[in-house]
Amino acid sequence: MQSPIPSDATAHGHIPEEAVEAPLSELSDELALIVAGARRRAVRDGDGRIDTAHLLHSLLEADPEVHAAFADKGQVARLLGYLVQRSIGYGLQWQGAVEDSGAVPLVRGTPGWSPVAAAAMEAGAERAASRGDARARGVDVLAALAADGECRAVEVLGRAGVDVARLRQRLN
Repeated sequence: MQSPIPSDATAHGHIPEEAVEAPLSELSDELALIVAGARRRAVRDGDGRIDTAHLLHSLLEADPEVHAAFADKGQVARLLGYLVQRSIGYGLQWQGAVEDSGAVPLVRGTPGWSPVAAAAMEAGAERAASRGDARARGVDVLAALAADGECRAVEVLGRAGVDVARLRQRLN
């Protein structure tokens, strides 16, 4: 079976590892795995940047605490279904377009990340710091994604029938 990742990944939208690590100075081990998964998805999808849908997909696959944030466990399966479809048609309108919802302050100059995804990572770190934790967890990033009502992750949540306002309440 042939790998879905081109052998010359640099010529096909490869995201250099050092570019992805730029906004992530203090990652927990679990969040480092989530970022690695989001990076793989971005490369596989042919996107030049990790966006909020890549982060959401990786969070749902890797973090049991994120699963627990959803009242209806069937929503997680529906969400993963939508996110898998992204690479086969759903979400193609996003390819080549930088995600910028305008709803959160943008982190500029972060190669390998959409401005909104970089801002979500930073907001997750700030959320962790506000409760006295040195490192953000997956639920911190999920809360930051849910707080931006216009990002791609929230679009996916809505398509899967998630009440985003209720999710925000559960996370806060």
